[in-house]
Amino acid sequence: GRRRAQEAAAALRAAERSAERAGSELSRVRAVLDSAAAETARSEEQVAAANRHLAAEQQRLREVADRLQAAEELGEEDTEDAQLEAAARRDERHRAATAARAAETEARLALRSLEEQARALGNRAASQERAAATERRAREEAERRAHRRRLQARNAEAVLAAAEQLLVRVGASVAAAAGDRDRAESVRAGLDAELTELRVANDRLAARVAELTDSVHRDELARTQQRTRIEALEARSLEELGLTPEALVEHYGPHLPIPDPDAGTGTEEPEATDGQDALFGAVAGAPFVRAEQERRLRRAEKELASLGRVNPLALEEFAALEERHRFLAEQLEDLKRSRQDLRSILREVDEHVERVFSEAYADTAREFEGVFATLFPGGEGRLRLTDPTDMLSTGIDVEARPAGKKIKRLSLLSGGERSLTAIALLVAIFKARPSPFYVMDEVEAALDDRNLGRLLSIFRQLQETSQLIIITHQKRTMEIADALYGVAMRGDGVTTVIGQRLAELR
Repeated sequence: GRRRAQEAAAALRAAERSAERAGSELSRVRAVLDSAAAETARSEEQVAAANRHLAAEQQRLREVADRLQAAEELGEEDTEDAQLEAAARRDERHRAATAARAAETEARLALRSLEEQARALGNRAASQERAAATERRAREEAERRAHRRRLQARNAEAVLAAAEQLLVRVGASVAAAAGDRDRAESVRAGLDAELTELRVANDRLAARVAELTDSVHRDELARTQQRTRIEALEARSLEELGLTPEALVEHYGPHLPIPDPDAGTGTEEPEATDGQDALFGAVAGAPFVRAEQERRLRRAEKELASLGRVNPLALEEFAALEERHRFLAEQLEDLKRSRQDLRSILREVDEHVERVFSEAYADTAREFEGVFATLFPGGEGRLRLTDPTDMLSTGIDVEARPAGKKIKRLSLLSGGERSLTAIALLVAIFKARPSPFYVMDEVEAALDDRNLGRLLSIFRQLQETSQLIIITHQKRTMEIADALYGVAMRGDGVTTVIGQRLAELR
């Protein structure tokens, strides 16, 4: 309430300041309007004076024009006798007309100047009128704003008065609320103390409930375990002994004496009684002691576990395994014999391969030296084994030394020399192990004419024992052939083979 009162007072002061500014603005607008009205009156007087001056100049111009016209009419009526006098008068009239024209020009200039001044004064008067209208509108707007501010000021005063009254009532309410708050604080303190005590008691009860719940759970778990154990023992007695729990307790319960295990070793057997006594006998013994009997039980279970489970199919399984062992032993002996046979065959194959390879290598090396000498006159070429001690895994090196060169490595030879060396090795293999025919594809493409001639001599030697199929573009190679076959493209895009035997042409 106090804050609202302060805000209302501040609004009232702001409204008063706005009213003062509006009053000063209104005074300024009124002064401007008065000045504009005075300026407008002066402008109207100047316009009226200019109009009067313009009318006088126009009247003077008309008089001068009338005199000029009268002078011209008099000049037409002169007789020939008075020409001299007329000439003098004409000169005078001419001077008068010139003066009249000059006066007319001055009058027109003055008239135009006055018209321009009149238009300027009119424009200025219109501008002053527009400014006056603007000032009147501004003054009216300022008066409206001042009126609104006065209304706001009165409203602010009313709000301030109401706020003061409200502030008084709020003060009384605050005092009453403070008393209520103190009483509520004291009541809350008492309730907090009671709540604390109740929480402590609740915690104790919750702990007790948890403890009882855990105890109940443990008891239920123990009973469940006992029940499970009893059921397992009952099932075990039925499975292993064939006795119901009632019969087992009746004849072997703790209320009966424990039979002496050595008592039944005598020659005499006790007479059987009726019912179950006939089945179990009535041998007297020591009284039942649980700890002693539990030790005997553990010892008996240990001895039984050491014996293991009895397998009724053990004899049959043993016979089957023995038969399987006998079969596998025979298979193993057979595999050993097969391995010996395979090793013997491998030795024979290795010996045969080594012998065949040695013979083929010797023949190929011999032929290579001859073919190389033919392709490289004056040169020397030979084959060399990389590992002569192991003919099955050895490699073969080719040593080639053309005439006039000391190099033997193939990588240092030119392209044509390497091609001829490869052809020499190939032809040496052909001669060492001849075949019915050979197929070669442009083997002479990289050779010059001299080396080509040497290769053709080799081909002629091969022609004596075998047939050659050579794919070539060399005309000299074609000349030594017995038949030529060419592949051509027809106009329809289909290839066709053309053959010709050279013997028919010769």
